[in-house]
Amino acid sequence: MLLFSGQSQAGRQLEEPLVDSVRTALSSAIANSAPPVPVFASTEARLAYLRWLSAMSDRLYPRKKNFTDRTDFLQTVWYESKRAGLNTSLVLGLIQVESAFRKFAVSRVGARGYMQVMPFWTRVIGDGDPGKLFHMQTNLRFGCVILRHYLDRERGDEYMALGRYNGSRGKPQYPNAVFGAQKKWLYTP
Repeated sequence: MLLFSGQSQAGRQLEEPLVDSVRTALSSAIANSAPPVPVFASTEARLAYLRWLSAMSDRLYPRKKNFTDRTDFLQTVWYESKRAGLNTSLVLGLIQVESAFRKFAVSRVGARGYMQVMPFWTRVIGDGDPGKLFHMQTNLRFGCVILRHYLDRERGDEYMALGRYNGSRGKPQYPNAVFGAQKKWLYTP
């Protein structure tokens, strides 16, 4: 397993040509700037979320000491991962590997923020301002939308989608590191 000191892990993520329908769908997904406020169908669903939030807050405490920062971060991860149809534990594992939960992480190839989003994505599906990748919700939204795109391209194969996300498709190190980190973030009520 890789050691994650101060170095971010973003690899050689590739700027791939996107058909217009995909570009439009991705742009629409990141353009919706609704605040990450979860809505629940029932009291039980809300209580389940609050139990998850409490458990994850305890696990994240060593990396984010401030209660408000920690809960805002977890609420946003939960919201954006659910919005994109992703497993929240997978997203948290990816963030752990990519940036070690550092908001201002920058990789040696220029990927930015929690989910180490490459700046070219702001040109492809955003407004072209890579500085926004240091905004928590923007970074998490881009990262989740991009991961969802790669999962769709790989027909649900998480291993291959993670390889695409990192620019190391077909190599086991990165997906295995994310799957290993994901175990810490699994939640069973």
